[in-house]
Amino acid sequence: MKVNFNIPKNVSHVTQTLVDAGFEAFLVGGCVRDLILDTLPNDWDITTNATPDEVIPLFEKAVHENDFGTVAIVFEDEDIDSVERTIEVTTYRSETTYSNNRHPDSIEYATTLSEDLKRRDFTMNALAYDPVKQELIDEYDGIADMKAEVIKTVGNPHDRFGEDALRMLRAVRFSSQLAFRVSRETQDAIENHAHTLKNISSERIRDEFIKLVDSANPEHGMNVAHETGLLEYIVPEMLEGVDIDQSRNHVYDVWNHLIKALQYGADQDLPFHVKLSALFHDIGKPRTRRRDEKANIWTFYGHEVVGARMVKTIMKRLKFSRETSVKVYKLVRWHMFFSDPEKITLSAVRRMIRNVGEELIWDLMTLRECDRKGMGRPKAVPYRLRQYHAMIDQALRDPVSVKQLKIDGDYMISTLHMKPGPRMGWILHALLEEVLDDPDKNTEEFLVKRTAELDNLSDTELRDKGEAGRQARDNAEEAEIKEVKKKHKVQ
Repeated sequence: MKVNFNIPKNVSHVTQTLVDAGFEAFLVGGCVRDLILDTLPNDWDITTNATPDEVIPLFEKAVHENDFGTVAIVFEDEDIDSVERTIEVTTYRSETTYSNNRHPDSIEYATTLSEDLKRRDFTMNALAYDPVKQELIDEYDGIADMKAEVIKTVGNPHDRFGEDALRMLRAVRFSSQLAFRVSRETQDAIENHAHTLKNISSERIRDEFIKLVDSANPEHGMNVAHETGLLEYIVPEMLEGVDIDQSRNHVYDVWNHLIKALQYGADQDLPFHVKLSALFHDIGKPRTRRRDEKANIWTFYGHEVVGARMVKTIMKRLKFSRETSVKVYKLVRWHMFFSDPEKITLSAVRRMIRNVGEELIWDLMTLRECDRKGMGRPKAVPYRLRQYHAMIDQALRDPVSVKQLKIDGDYMISTLHMKPGPRMGWILHALLEEVLDDPDKNTEEFLVKRTAELDNLSDTELRDKGEAGRQARDNAEEAEIKEVKKKHKVQ
């Protein structure tokens, strides 16, 4: 099939160089799929009958540091100065045996393009393009499947998933990204092989899960992951929310509430950590759900505390970065802030800002919007929430950390002639506690006077006073989780 795609100069240079040297060279896989979908590819993959040893001498910057026959060709980005991009060139490979559902037992080079395409996962990824002849090679009806918006494996799906179990999760992820359905035969095979996903490393599962959450249709993808049985091997805690009815304020069960909150985040193109927090924010509800017979409602007291603990376990298991884990933990832990401005003080708002940090406070508000839309509410930002926004704006002008006090450690040493040490830190934290209650006290005059008074206290009195705030926060969380477990018999 003749077709003319707009190929970047660097990519064309690689294919032409290989052809000029007497080898075959084709664009292959995802980049061809994306070109057909009129989407700019993120990665450019080239397959060739040249071996790595034959490819490397043809290019100035070529790196071969793997066992899969792939050579990375490094170029300066055409549009961004001083940024390097890579184009991967891989030697034709043939099918081989897989004994661990993860990697081929050995790498065997093939001699023809057809042999290479035969080993690929899905028909839409088994497409190749000859940029020299401007010909599209489609040996497995990938274009027809794409027009039908269906995901099918190349050949027998049981064989493909038996070779690499991660392909099952890739099918779900592609379904989520492209809004394609998974064919019945392919889905049946996923359900049959779902248990083998446990053989895949946490890092590989995490990477596919990230792409699913970051896709345009994550609600669809999460439903497919649930229907196929894969979710049990990704985030099994999510399954606890299926068919768990909530209070009369909620239209959906916990499961559907969470994935609809996630979908709202996707629709708004929110940052990844906010979308993941939307998916997890009520994950602790099933473990805290109890019936209030008198009020005839379900209650979920302490679910944000239990949920935050669950999130910490999930993020560790999937080996997320510490930065992302901390952000998601904080947002889930504090998402149940007061939403009625008439019942909340600026002091409480300032403490909330201190709990999550200034860098996350607006993400917390955005999470609240996801929560509301996941409940089936027509407005994501009602009047009350706008009032709360105004309170945050006001509170952000007030100090929420020691570094925002009008005097600091350097001032105490140079002006008040105090000795560095624990007492200085205790005094600063004691001052912060007072300023949190009354920002008007954050003046040099008041703080100097109060410092002198605090400095007259004994070490024990000062330490207790200075660490009261920090200890209160830590102890409150421990006490809260213990109280929840005791009251509701949560393990």
